[in-house]
Amino acid sequence: MKFLQMLEEKIVFLLFQITFIFTIGIFLNVFGIPKLYIFTFIIIFITFTFLYLGIYFYQIKQKENRIKQQLLSLEEKYLIAEVLERPKNLENQGYYNALKKACKAMNDKITHLEKEQKEYEEYIESFAHEMKTPIAVLSLETEKKKEKLLQEEIKKIDNLVEQMLYYARMKTTEKDYFVKKLDLEEVVHAVLLEYKDYVLKQKITLEVRNTSQNVYTDEKWLSFILSQILQNAIKYQNKTNKKIKIEAKEQENKCILQIEDNGCGIAKKDIIRIFEPSFTGDNRKNKQATGMGLYLAKKLCDKLGLKLIVTSIENKYTRVEIVFPKGKMHNLEQTTKF
Repeated sequence: MKFLQMLEEKIVFLLFQITFIFTIGIFLNVFGIPKLYIFTFIIIFITFTFLYLGIYFYQIKQKENRIKQQLLSLEEKYLIAEVLERPKNLENQGYYNALKKACKAMNDKITHLEKEQKEYEEYIESFAHEMKTPIAVLSLETEKKKEKLLQEEIKKIDNLVEQMLYYARMKTTEKDYFVKKLDLEEVVHAVLLEYKDYVLKQKITLEVRNTSQNVYTDEKWLSFILSQILQNAIKYQNKTNKKIKIEAKEQENKCILQIEDNGCGIAKKDIIRIFEPSFTGDNRKNKQATGMGLYLAKKLCDKLGLKLIVTSIENKYTRVEIVFPKGKMHNLEQTTKF
């Protein structure tokens, strides 16, 4: 609140005070009181009036600042009514009571929505788990009969169910991961084996270099992140000479895993939106993409304390980098080596 705003609110009070002081001045003049005394009285009265307004403004400003600080300190802003002091002013009490009722109604609504959301997520996770069994059975049967086309379609279904499962678990990743020492080469190799049929079918040249690096993270989540990146690298190939290059680079305080393909790339105007859910970009819409792969990969990297960086030039390449920070465990290993 500004001082002029406060004066506007107090306009009735000011008009009353002005009317009162000039009425008193007229009466004093009628009774023959010297004008100097009358003028002095008016000046003193006006001074005390504005002094009162100044103190009143200071108190209001202090209350306003206190409310702002309380609001900033709250993670759930809709709980502000629970921490506010009950005002003594009758008008403000009306606003306070209305705010309390509105916040209570909002809290009840949020609690209800959170319950529904939790039930929905639990259902999706349960559904995804249940789907895994028939998918595995179908996969085994088609593998026995060597039906390559059906195997590919079943793998697509499995990937989509996997995305659904990880999306449902997004909010509870802290309860579902275990950080341990991993050899990047082993994790990369395991993910590549899953997609070997796609690589062979599309005649993609794989170049894997220097991946024997130790990192600390969750193996299951990292495998999923790599699978989403690799799926994109395979899916968006549009060259005759198709290549995917995977390379790890060790630096002083980090290890960087690069996955680069020479496919259609990403348009410059789309690069800032690639981590948005369901975003596919203009040059990728014909690929029946869900747009969830990079979104999930970025979210999981954030949860694991990893960085995910994507650079691309349209029709030339797309390079995805996963940055693993080196912490105390790496330093301990280095100091214990003989």
